[in-house]
Amino acid sequence: SGKAEGTQYGMKNQTTINVFILLGFSYGLQGQTVLFLVFFVTYVVTITENAIIIFVVKNNHHLHKPMYYFLGNLSFLEMWYISVTLPRFLFGFWSQSKSISFSSCMTQLYFFISLMCTECVLLAVMAYDRFLAVCHPLRYTAIMTHKLCFQLSFLSWAGGFSVSLVKVFFISRLTFCGPRVINHFFCDISPVLNLSCTDISLAETVDFVLALVILLVPLLIVVFSYGCIVSAVLCMPSAQGRRKAISTCTSHFSVVIIFFSATLFMYARPRRIHPFNLNKIVSIFYAVFTPALNPLIYCLRNKEVKQVLRKMISTSCPA
Repeated sequence: SGKAEGTQYGMKNQTTINVFILLGFSYGLQGQTVLFLVFFVTYVVTITENAIIIFVVKNNHHLHKPMYYFLGNLSFLEMWYISVTLPRFLFGFWSQSKSISFSSCMTQLYFFISLMCTECVLLAVMAYDRFLAVCHPLRYTAIMTHKLCFQLSFLSWAGGFSVSLVKVFFISRLTFCGPRVINHFFCDISPVLNLSCTDISLAETVDFVLALVILLVPLLIVVFSYGCIVSAVLCMPSAQGRRKAISTCTSHFSVVIIFFSATLFMYARPRRIHPFNLNKIVSIFYAVFTPALNPLIYCLRNKEVKQVLRKMISTSCPA
């Protein structure tokens, strides 16, 4: 009886763990300094780039089109996407304590997955917009109205945050007994799941199924849209028309390839087979560097955005 009570007491103590340790990266003082500078510059550049795109789209009536409305949504999303993980990660470089409470971990996980799911849907919406513009140019303005643009953007945000709510709900109900070290630089699904001392099969299944739905359905829409776009472009009689149609799609298509290749690798596979060091490297790519690359891709590949930026720069700096 005493032994049973002691076991119950020990289990009760184990279930009270509500603080995790984010391991991050350990490369000595010099390595830490270099990493801090790289990530800090990346963060500042990302926020600046996306803020400029939002400002340019909002303040130039030439860019008041559905494509740039969705681009503004994407830039706003990217600013929050990188802000969910990177500021705390940067603070951890110089902080003695790398701990994060259970509630903070679940909050970070919720917003990170919400924004990722939202981006999945938003990229599909942008592909649908390009499909209408290329394949149905005469009906484009009649179909893609301001009302529909708002509805599609709202669907992207509402869908992403709703799917993430279900995922995090099942994860938050798990019991964590230790160890409390998360071998990552932020609270991601895989490393958090593997710290649970209770059966994670239900949470893992729910997460895996929803990951497939939120990734594959938008991806199928993207593939279908670009399949129709390619078919329409090949049927165009003039080379100039083909080049113009392709130029409006290449930047978005580049972003789609980068985003979906990384997220499918990370989230559309069973959790246990992931090597955690590889997880961290891939996570840096899609959580840190992709939000910095996307504005550059859109600005460098888009003639209208480049022209507006040149005009703004020449107006403010005539010399």
